[in-house]
Formats: sequence, C-alpha cells, structure tokens
Amino acid sequence: MNFGDFIPISLFICIAYSIKVCVDAMVRRHMVNAGGSEELVNSVLRDEQQRRRHSSLRWGIVLLSVGLGFGLIQWFDWREVTPGLIAVLAGATGLGNLAFFAISRRIG
Repeated sequence: MNFGDFIPISLFICIAYSIKVCVDAMVRRHMVNAGGSEELVNSVLRDEQQRRRHSSLRWGIVLLSVGLGFGLIQWFDWREVTPGLIAVLAGATGLGNLAFFAISRRIG
C-alpha cells in the first residue's frame, strides 16, 4: 500500500470538514441576526452541545470496546485473519454501541 495515496484522501476529508464547520457557523449567525427568539437560539445551542457530548461518549465507548476486542485477540494469540476474529471486533463494536444506547437513555 502506497502511503502517498493517503495525502489526497486526507486533504479531501479536511476540506469537507472545513466546509461543514463554516456552513454551521453561517447558519448560527443568520439565525441570531434574523431576530429569532432568544429561547429558540438557546435551544439550538443547547441541543448542539448535548449532541457533541453524546458523540464524544459514543466514540469513547465504541473505541474502548474495540480496544477490548483487540485485547482479546492478542490474549488468545490469534495470528490469522479469520471470520471469528472479525466477529470478535464486530461484536465488540456492537456491544459498544449498545452500551452507548443504554447510557444515553439514562442520561437523556
């Protein structure tokens, strides 16, 4: 695999993310300048903050569970890529998402 191929891919991802951030900022600015009610603006900002916290929680739980899956693979000393090995990683990811769902239901 040629690592030079990652440069245009990462450049595209960075440009797309930059556009998303700019568009979100413009939408917020237009909403504030349009004279929307203060309650509406606060509600949107509060929801955005909660969405960011939930996103961090989700990725933290999923990455922790995937790390545990890799730990199990290392512990059982599996060297070859087999369907069982992929099932362990997929199962760990699924358990992480289910754990996030359960925790977010309690929080929200």
